[in-house]
Formats: sequence, C-alpha cells, structure tokens
Amino acid sequence: MKKAASAKPVAAAKPQHKLHSLVMKMLDQDKGENIVSIDLSGKTAIADYMIIVTGKSTRQVIGMAEKLRARLADEGIKARLEGQDSGDWVIVDAGDVIVHLFRPEVREFYNLEKLWSADFSTVDYTLYQSV
Repeated sequence: MKKAASAKPVAAAKPQHKLHSLVMKMLDQDKGENIVSIDLSGKTAIADYMIIVTGKSTRQVIGMAEKLRARLADEGIKARLEGQDSGDWVIVDAGDVIVHLFRPEVREFYNLEKLWSADFSTVDYTLYQSV
C-alpha cells in the first residue's frame, strides 16, 4: 500500500521580488527604454534592486515617475519621488526597489550601470599595506 504524498507548503514569493516584477512591468508598459535591473543583494543595504530606465524627454521622465508612484499607491505601496521638478533625473524610492529615470544624455553621463554592476567583493580597499 502506497503512502499518500504529503503536500509541501509552497513558499510565498518575497514581497520585494513581487514589487520588482510589478515595477518592471509598469515601466515597460509606459514605453521606458533600455530598462536595466541591478540586483543589489550583498552590495548595499539601501535596497534589494535598482532599476534604471530612460525616457525620451523630460516630460516622459516626469510622467513615467508620477504614473509609477500612482500605480504603486493603487497597490498599497508608498513611493517617494525626488527630482521631478527638473525631469532630467527622477528617483522613485519604493523601499526595496529604487528606480532611476533619466533623459538619455543624463543617464550616459552618470553611468550608474557601470558603478553598481561592479563586483565589490574583489576590490581591495586597503589604503596602506604593511611591508
């Protein structure tokens, strides 16, 4: 006689992963360009993910940021905006996910992808070494 297989409880997805997927989908729907997601696990405690996206103009950057904040609020997620006055670079801080929205030339200038994609575990930060 066979024993009935016991059902294993399915682990719920971590909220930040759900938030990450939601934000990525929203930015894609709003025609964000060159959307890049950087996993910050082990690199910093400020967030779990950083998403970088380009808008074609200041109007699109501001519009995407405000729309993202409103849609997140509809989902019960509070998000803060910084930089919406100029529209060159707007940050949407949704807690575990931080979104940087740029105009193309501003994104190229700051090049956050290069900075945050570095493998910090291999860098020797020792200023002075004993002889």
